[in-house]
Amino acid sequence: MSEEKKVRVLIAKPGLDGHDRGAKVLALGLKGEGMEVIYTGLRQIPEKIAQAAIQEGVDVVGLSCLSGAHNSLFPRVVEPLKEAGMEDILVIGGGIIPEEDIPFLKEKGISEIFGPGTSIKEIADYIRQNIKRR
Repeated sequence: MSEEKKVRVLIAKPGLDGHDRGAKVLALGLKGEGMEVIYTGLRQIPEKIAQAAIQEGVDVVGLSCLSGAHNSLFPRVVEPLKEAGMEDILVIGGGIIPEEDIPFLKEKGISEIFGPGTSIKEIADYIRQNIKRR
């Protein structure tokens, strides 16, 4: 009898944003959904987030930004993943992100943006439906 491999998620707070309640709630919620979650903590350098995702062998990177720097920070996580041939890692984002910024972020490789009030179940379902298992 084979046991299905758990979905591995890395939750990160790029940049100088010091508000992590939402990221912590998401991490706990995704654990409750049966996923293995790694939380990198506050004030992470985008390139280090990508490096951690590769080293940990995650399926998903969840980025949270409330500082308004998402258009700069989120693509800086995706770029090193692509350079390393890790396009199969699903990258999602959340936080206070204006609707008009979402098309730009998606163009830069962010699969989906989840705003305030999105349920954990909705995020977990999105992850399950969109990950590429290695």
